[in-house]
Amino acid sequence: MIEIDGSIGEGGGQVVRNAVALAALTATPIRVTKIRAKRPKPGLAAQHCTAVQAVALACGAEMRGCRKGSEALTFAPGEVRETEIDLAIGTAGSIPLVLQAWLPVALKAGGTITLTGGTEVSKSPTIDYFSEVLVPLLRAHGAKIEVEVLGRGYFPVGGGRVRVTVRPSTIAPLAIAGVPPRAGIVSCSQNLPDHVAERQAQAASAILPGFPVRIERTPGPGTGTSVTVFEGAKGGVAIGKRGLPAEKVGWMAGDELLAARSVACDVDVHLADQLLVYLARAGGSYSAPEISSHAATTCRLLSLFGYEIAVSGAKPAVFSA
Repeated sequence: MIEIDGSIGEGGGQVVRNAVALAALTATPIRVTKIRAKRPKPGLAAQHCTAVQAVALACGAEMRGCRKGSEALTFAPGEVRETEIDLAIGTAGSIPLVLQAWLPVALKAGGTITLTGGTEVSKSPTIDYFSEVLVPLLRAHGAKIEVEVLGRGYFPVGGGRVRVTVRPSTIAPLAIAGVPPRAGIVSCSQNLPDHVAERQAQAASAILPGFPVRIERTPGPGTGTSVTVFEGAKGGVAIGKRGLPAEKVGWMAGDELLAARSVACDVDVHLADQLLVYLARAGGSYSAPEISSHAATTCRLLSLFGYEIAVSGAKPAVFSA
């Protein structure tokens, strides 16, 4: 059994999500302690519990401590198998973050997951970033993934619903430079006047001229907006909130992509850490604007499972395995 200090490095929920995924992929029991010890509210939140449950169902794991507020978790995986899973986070917790834990495990044997919760949540990739940046890149390397956004969910109500279906896949060594470029702007609003999504899109288009625009206005249990912009393996996101002008939301998303563009590298700083589990298992290399605290933490965690990621340079940083 591998003992993992959940407070290492960045010390957030990502440690738990990646730890259970790696446990399932390597058939290694783990015990995680000091979970989110550096956070104002330590221990597992609903979103983290759902991620652990999703991976546990995909591999028939036995576990203890998977409950809200728990600061220790024991996870003993069984065999990864094809499963059909339906889970509700119970809050506006991030669906994309739950998918980050489940996806690398599900790609081994195939399966379907339907999640209810938040599709656009602060301090998390949007569901459009997941489907327009991460998923196309993995498909280009052999992953068979389909994403259906059945409903959008915003803080604090949640209620979004997403279904992801995968087939057993072998991921080729990562070579991001060879992936065909795609670009776009996705401007979304829910239960707000039509002009809100349009103004967001216009602001993003002003600094990203020529990008195709998709506007989505949806009904749902909550109220909110988001903008996701993408170009190849780089993206930017912004979430609207009361008092924040629609134009500012569009500008913030576009500016995040411009910042990623300003460094000659393959992926943005957020995608860099999301790809590390795939890099460790498939090999390859890619460059990012820098090594974030999330990426540094994930590299430390991977080493506990016998995966060594080489990192060279600073700006940009090159990750290879």
